[in-house]
Amino acid sequence: MKTLSTKKLAETVRNLRESKGFTKEELGNLTGINRIMIGRIEREDFTPSIVQFEALSNVLGFDLTEMFVEKERTNSFVALRSEALSDSEKKGVEKLFTMMLSLRQQIKLRSSFENESTHA
Repeated sequence: MKTLSTKKLAETVRNLRESKGFTKEELGNLTGINRIMIGRIEREDFTPSIVQFEALSNVLGFDLTEMFVEKERTNSFVALRSEALSDSEKKGVEKLFTMMLSLRQQIKLRSSFENESTHA
């Protein structure tokens, strides 16, 4: 899933504003965004609204979709693959899986025993 990268947006706004020779106040006048908010966007301290985001894109000439990046993967899947675990954590995960498999076998055995006793 892609999410808005405030870092990429900040760098893009700052670089394009400076390359076009705009002050924050001039960019603010062109976009309708207060110059203080422009500074906050450039410091990754403020996420613009969609309307403000579009105004920045139109004035500075960047593609909105390029500001979205793939969300970093969480460690939950990595943990299951044992890539980010210490040896003691790996042993704990193995023990957990063993216990889960044992429990599943007990449930299956109990279920089959109950089925046999009802048919007898």
